[in-house]
Amino acid sequence: MTLLAPTLQAFFTDRLAAQRQASSRTVAAYRDTFRLLLRFAAQHTSTEPSRLDLAALDAPLIGAFLDHLEHKRHNTVRTRNARLAAIHSLFGYAALRHPEHAGSIQRVLSIPNKRFDRTLVCYLTKPEVEALLHGPNRATWIGRRDHTLLLIAVQTGLRVAELTGLRCQDVVLGTGPHVRCNGKGRKERCTPLTTQSVAALRVWQRERNGGPTDPLFPGRRGTRLSSDAVESLVHKYATAAGARCPSITTKNVTPHVLRHTCAMFLREAGLDLATIALWLGHEQITSTLIYLHADLGIKERALARTAQPTDTPGRYRAPDALLAFLDAL
Repeated sequence: MTLLAPTLQAFFTDRLAAQRQASSRTVAAYRDTFRLLLRFAAQHTSTEPSRLDLAALDAPLIGAFLDHLEHKRHNTVRTRNARLAAIHSLFGYAALRHPEHAGSIQRVLSIPNKRFDRTLVCYLTKPEVEALLHGPNRATWIGRRDHTLLLIAVQTGLRVAELTGLRCQDVVLGTGPHVRCNGKGRKERCTPLTTQSVAALRVWQRERNGGPTDPLFPGRRGTRLSSDAVESLVHKYATAAGARCPSITTKNVTPHVLRHTCAMFLREAGLDLATIALWLGHEQITSTLIYLHADLGIKERALARTAQPTDTPGRYRAPDALLAFLDAL
């Protein structure tokens, strides 16, 4: 018998914290995965999570858990694969500590990621962005904060965690205005600001009047906004924008759609993919190819340069009556 609890605790303290020095976001994502998995396993085995044996988490149970995520919790395939990646990481660590369970561990590690359809990215047009920015009531403190936040999100393309993590000291409005952030993969990067963004941030910082380490966009209590709060306000203003620009109602507007919008504006301005990848903080330029696929203008220009076939279509002739009868059988 090998209890799961010591292995799971060592995985977080030894592997993630000491060896990999995982970010807080990675730790939180793995924590949520194992919370869900342990509760699922406890229900199916009638065993308390702290008394679960490592062998109880076999491949059939993990497979049932993944199906539960998709069909009961209605998670996307991407989320399902992310949960599986966390489980694979734990079992890869357990394989080194518990070779006596090598067989069951290997069967779990052999569970593959699920394939999914890749759709074109959703982004907003300039009229839709203007309608979205018109939504916040700038006569109120919350409205002025939300307007500035939306403007910075569209112009910089920051991820929602990067946006909520901005501190007052991360904004530089002097020569070469920019914002600094620690992005995905612990990469620090600087993103330049437009004249419009600089003007909005100057006004907001004077009103915000926060310390260097205070959040740039705080909640009502002065604490950092959560990702859910940003998603909620984006949805609220996108819904209100439908009255001014009906086309926005056909899109599921999320904070990440604003990031896609920034990338598409950069693409329309003629920037190459390498520059856009640096702007967005992509580790690989292949991650930026989705914006090339979504840019219909490039395809239309390529079509205009392509020599069209000169063949004239032939004239339709009805088939022989007897053959038509046989074809219809």
